[in-house]
Amino acid sequence: MCSRYSIEMAKIEDASFIAKFQLDMAAESEGATLDYSVVLEGVKLGIKDENKGIYLLAKDSTNTIVGSLMITREWSDWNCAWYWWIQSVYVLPSHRRKGVYRLMYCKVKEWAEEQGISVIRLYVDKTNQVAQHTYKSVGMRESRYILFEEEL
Repeated sequence: MCSRYSIEMAKIEDASFIAKFQLDMAAESEGATLDYSVVLEGVKLGIKDENKGIYLLAKDSTNTIVGSLMITREWSDWNCAWYWWIQSVYVLPSHRRKGVYRLMYCKVKEWAEEQGISVIRLYVDKTNQVAQHTYKSVGMRESRYILFEEEL
């Protein structure tokens, strides 16, 4: 089903594609307008420093980037183990419902199992039913936790 796609880690030269994806994702999922230069700098710093995150790319058979996501880490003292968070998920509309996210998630899960990661988490907007369905379809389930935040 997904053999026409490949998954690889992002390189610094991929930063502009990822930043554009983030602008599109913010507008589409939350109606938010982000500053491209700020997002681009954030992506570049993330790619350069794996402590900030790891970016994965999905490419089609023509080597065009069609999707991306970022993995960040959280330490759990309760379980004495690392958790991974999937963030910044975006797949081009023309490649949705074709298994691109499933393939990226399979790669994340494979790496997580190899590294002894205890839990994979992500958060999704409450109103984004399509994304929630996608996450459930790969085996994720709704958590018992509610997310709180305060912008400073």
